[in-house]
Amino acid sequence: MKKIIFILAAIEATFSLRAQTNIDDVLKAVEQNNTTLQALRQTADAQKLENRTGLTLPDPEVGFNYLWGSPSGVGNRKDASVSQSFDIATVSGLKGKVAREKNELVEWQYKSDRMNILLEAKQYCLDLIYYNALLEELAIRLEHAKGIAAGQKERLNSGEGNKLEYNNVMLSLSMLEGEITRMKTERDAVQSQLTRLNGGESVTFTKTEYETIEMPDNFIEWYHVAETKNPVLAYVKQEIEVSRKQLFLNKTMGLPTFSVGYMGEYVVGQRYQGISLGMSIPLWSNKNRVRQAKAAVRAAESRQADAKEQFYGNLEILYQRTSGLKIAAETYRASLVEANNSRLLKTALDEGEISVLDYLVGIGLYYDAVNQALDAERAYQKAYAEMSAVEL
Repeated sequence: MKKIIFILAAIEATFSLRAQTNIDDVLKAVEQNNTTLQALRQTADAQKLENRTGLTLPDPEVGFNYLWGSPSGVGNRKDASVSQSFDIATVSGLKGKVAREKNELVEWQYKSDRMNILLEAKQYCLDLIYYNALLEELAIRLEHAKGIAAGQKERLNSGEGNKLEYNNVMLSLSMLEGEITRMKTERDAVQSQLTRLNGGESVTFTKTEYETIEMPDNFIEWYHVAETKNPVLAYVKQEIEVSRKQLFLNKTMGLPTFSVGYMGEYVVGQRYQGISLGMSIPLWSNKNRVRQAKAAVRAAESRQADAKEQFYGNLEILYQRTSGLKIAAETYRASLVEANNSRLLKTALDEGEISVLDYLVGIGLYYDAVNQALDAERAYQKAYAEMSAVEL
């Protein structure tokens, strides 16, 4: 029975790996399995607990004194005391608010790290699509090249061809085989990187076509939407809130701290007991705290202004670059449809209208155009992925 359950679990796991047929599935797997994200999540949770530490009342203080009397006739004296110190409600409430604001800050930092890791995984997926498509194209070219080589071999054996033509064809074939080996190596390297991001678990991803993307028409309108989603901007904005709350808290820390408790004094034949009240006035312990908190607010505001400026500038550059790459990719796609001479070249070669060298030159131009189109499409997709990373 256990063996059957194990086999079913293995089949389910295998199906799960094969089911990762789109980028979103891969990103979900990475988010679940990535060891860095797991460590960051645990670190964030630990930091949140640390931020909440110290919000309770301080520990009560218990004291006991035993004093020997002199001269001996007066007897000995015993003192006992229990006291509890506490802040006023305003200070306690502010400490809780600062802790909550800091926890939000921790969460935005985690979201920023998560975005970067998922963007890296998405870029690898786009690279895999490129290599899968290119290897599929190279496999077709290899079959054509083998057919041409076989034909030239027959022509050489029958005396219709010559050694120079045959050597050119074989040289082209060997170069193509070498390119396939190189591209497989590159694809395997990208696959390994994706496996690393997926916590060491292999990801099956064999797509050869990119998903359709919609480039925003208006940069300013799109930027305002992206600005609200960016975790880095949210982080620096939250830093200001934390700094302001900390400033207010530091100001209120100048208020006295109170204590209340019980005290008893026992001597021979006499006993005194009752309540005790205390007040601690922070004359020196709060020195420079308010000044430091004000400086922290100014620094946080400067970081926010700089982050906004950098985000806007980088996003504008990315938008312009992505728009240009989109035009280039569309141009290549259109040219391949309009100027596909691969069949014409093959027919002309078979009918003896062109030489083998002419065919190799002509088909080489077409192959270069296909490679350029694949390169342009990948560059466009990766630029758009970086530009829209806030949506991950």
